[in-house]
Amino acid sequence: MGQPGTLILIMAAAVLAPLLAFAAGRRVRIPVVIFEIVLGILIGPDVLGWAHSGDVIDVLSDLGLSMLIFLAGYEIQFDAIRGDTLRRSVWAWVISLVLGMAVALALTGLDLSRSVIIGTALTSTALGTVLPILRDSGDLQGRFGTVMMAFGAVGEFGPIVAMAVLLSGREPGAATFVLAAFAAVTAAAVCWALRPRPPWFSQVVRTTLHTSGQFAVRFVMLLLVAMLALSQAFGLDVLLGAFAAGLLTRLVLQGAAPESSEEVLAKVEAMGFGFLVPLFFVVTGIEFDLASLLDGGRALALLPLFLGLFLVVRGLPAYALAPRDLSPLSRRALTLYSSTCLPLVVAITTIGLDEKVLGKDEAAALVGAAMISVLVFPLLGMRVRGRARKGSSGRPGEPEPETW
Repeated sequence: MGQPGTLILIMAAAVLAPLLAFAAGRRVRIPVVIFEIVLGILIGPDVLGWAHSGDVIDVLSDLGLSMLIFLAGYEIQFDAIRGDTLRRSVWAWVISLVLGMAVALALTGLDLSRSVIIGTALTSTALGTVLPILRDSGDLQGRFGTVMMAFGAVGEFGPIVAMAVLLSGREPGAATFVLAAFAAVTAAAVCWALRPRPPWFSQVVRTTLHTSGQFAVRFVMLLLVAMLALSQAFGLDVLLGAFAAGLLTRLVLQGAAPESSEEVLAKVEAMGFGFLVPLFFVVTGIEFDLASLLDGGRALALLPLFLGLFLVVRGLPAYALAPRDLSPLSRRALTLYSSTCLPLVVAITTIGLDEKVLGKDEAAALVGAAMISVLVFPLLGMRVRGRARKGSSGRPGEPEPETW
């Protein structure tokens, strides 16, 4: 089937996925991303053989990944996660990176290139996947949500920075210099974003919000594309630019048009979660090497190992360094949510495959374990958080005290 037919199948799968999630939700809550990936596998070359990737499909998929990371960057509220919570989350991720690299070196027989790929993949957190779950359960606005936001943000930003330094093909010193230059330009953009916008800016945002002009949405897309282009010009991974664009967009909109920012975000989310993001996840399923996994042997043996390593490498440091005002049950929930990963695992393994550093069996095992983490860990996290809320107040649904 050609690319137009494949695109129709992809969008049909994207429409079917939330229907299946809704039907399954009557018994057990399953993230819609699982259905998107599974449907992609089903229509992909390893099962029905109806859909195949191509240049156009790959470009749209890359845009979907960029939009997912952009929206995750937008969600981060640095005024809420600063101070001790942010320091703890950074140290937890640094420990995860050291632990992940050590484990990967042992697994690969001291193969440094493969160890960088595997070790970095083990440190990521799928904040974009976890946030909707926290929002729907009412946990996002409380103390637990603030802590999870900090640990999840660092778990997404940290691997992106590590990819920029370790997977750029440059020497570490040169890569660090380029990253510092990009950070300097981004800091200048942040300073610009914090400056008061002229009165006409907010007026145009309000006036065109429900017209064909859509000035705010077009401005947001300009920021996203500009930061993607900037990161590419510096030779860095475009995901770094997408994340920075999300941060800048929040600063600009909340500073210049706070009364319209939520509505603008809703429009951008509709574009992202309605088209580009599900397209990325369905394509991930289409390109998933199911044959390598089903052949048994090393790939199948690695899958449960990687799933356990997500908990050990990413989850245990989060548990150990979680703020002490969280109850033990909430810290366990933080461990499970922090260990949930997928988008960056897909991105990192794709880089490893493109550079012929990572084997197909290892990539399939990593992505398969990440898919299981998205399915299992949030469900367990929600149950543990429910017990934590009951234990803190004696009444179901009441949040923990907002102590700092």
